[in-house]
Amino acid sequence: MNIKNRKMHWENVFQTKDTTQVSWHQAVPTTSLRLIEELQLPKTAKIIEAGSGDSFMADFLLERGYDHLTLVDISEKALEVLKNRLAERADKLEFVAADITQFTRANEYDLWHDRAVFHFLTEKADIEKYIKNVSTSLKKGAYLIISTFSDNGPDACSGLNVKQYSTTQLCHLFSPNFEKVECFNENHTTPSGGIQNFSFCVFKRK
Repeated sequence: MNIKNRKMHWENVFQTKDTTQVSWHQAVPTTSLRLIEELQLPKTAKIIEAGSGDSFMADFLLERGYDHLTLVDISEKALEVLKNRLAERADKLEFVAADITQFTRANEYDLWHDRAVFHFLTEKADIEKYIKNVSTSLKKGAYLIISTFSDNGPDACSGLNVKQYSTTQLCHLFSPNFEKVECFNENHTTPSGGIQNFSFCVFKRK
């Protein structure tokens, strides 16, 4: 799927769906928050939320004192919802409407967080662009937290095919520029009660 069609798809999702009921919704992103806390980053850390959608991750990071946040999503509607919800707190943050395969900032970030975005990239060229952009955007010694549908997870989401990854496959893909900190699998319970198995990995930039 090209960028234009990806954008049309996700604009439609965020304009027409109740996103508290979509399968990826988390009222509290418990696992991601735990992993971030374990990294013991300074409150001045620059964090990018890749494919933020209108998730509550930014709300919780702000509550914990992190306000150097860049929220990137292909959907302008999703970012608009986020801005409205965060109200005056949104003034502290940077909102970027962009396809994640096209976004990069040289040596900018201390943490790149991606929950359930990378697995939507199914074409080799897009996967390679994403990995290159992550590697370029992170400082040496910075961290990547990434989670995807596992090899035991769904093969489609939101009407789109996805690419499933074992933790071993994620380690192999990112190994040229990253060293593994930890990886594990975890079940996510959807708002409708379904179970989705995810692969989580934390990597450190070499």
